[in-house]
Amino acid sequence: MSDNRAAANAKLSRVDKAAILLLSLGEADAAQVLRHMGPKEVQRVGVAMAQMRNVHREQVEQVMSEFVEVVGDQTSLGVGSDSYIRKMLTSALGEDKANGLIDRILLGGNTSGLDSLKWMEPRAVADVIRFEHPQIQAIVVAYLDPDQAGEVLGHFDQKARLDIILRVSSLNTVQPAALKELNQILEKQFAGNSNASRTSLGGIKRAADIMNFLDSSMEAQLMDSIRDIDEDLSGQIEDLMFVFNNLADVDDRGIQALLREVSSDVLVLALKGSDDNVQDKIFKNMSKRAAELLRDDLEAKGPVRVSDVETAQKEILTIARRMAEAGEIVLGGKGGEEMI
Repeated sequence: MSDNRAAANAKLSRVDKAAILLLSLGEADAAQVLRHMGPKEVQRVGVAMAQMRNVHREQVEQVMSEFVEVVGDQTSLGVGSDSYIRKMLTSALGEDKANGLIDRILLGGNTSGLDSLKWMEPRAVADVIRFEHPQIQAIVVAYLDPDQAGEVLGHFDQKARLDIILRVSSLNTVQPAALKELNQILEKQFAGNSNASRTSLGGIKRAADIMNFLDSSMEAQLMDSIRDIDEDLSGQIEDLMFVFNNLADVDDRGIQALLREVSSDVLVLALKGSDDNVQDKIFKNMSKRAAELLRDDLEAKGPVRVSDVETAQKEILTIARRMAEAGEIVLGGKGGEEMI
């Protein structure tokens, strides 16, 4: 293998490798694999598949070789399906190739009504629950993954957002009968089977996790409103949120892993609005040459809009939380779990 192609292989992320593997399989086999993946995984792999260009034979061979080595350790997740997966796979593979694959993936999918919402676009979820009682809205938002929940809240007005997030923060358990009834209501729209057993939902930590994924201006406005109503609650939520400056508390190995997933342009923008501790942490975990280049880029960047900085920081935080969910890094600081 040439040095260039070896270098290209070294830069492949795990998602890229998964995409190459699936593109190398026949439709039937790829469909069987995707049926055992969750909505976030399908989305990430599908986007990677859509972005694949000029994959070298050596890269395919390397991915296959690595797969054979670790295949015995793989696990799977049961999933359902929705129009969301149809759109994503069509975008990734083109309509002709995707149709046969989609039919196999969607064949026989069984999920509860609540789980079906996880496959939908946030705007569609918001439309489904928009005219439900606020307590029902809170249960649904608490059930969703925090990033999707944050996007769903973004499609409500400020008053509704405040009501829902307050209800989420005070929510602890839901009676099984109530959860089953909610599933049945939703399943009238998403033909599936209910086997609900999850009753622990919500709480202050869940509210903080959802707040982490709101747009910065929306988050600030909502926090101010919560503070006006209950200052103690707002303080508890803030203490549990993971913000950009908390990256200074992530261990060196975690920072190094994170930097491999972040583009230099986004990093420069994000650091323009960070404190010295975060910048020192980033510089410390780069090669001397890379750190010098980053410092030069920061100095040459000049004034930037606050909204651009916040967007860049949110992008990095989204990557960090995704990696934390996958067990690739441990988030320290306010939003991280204690280690023993």
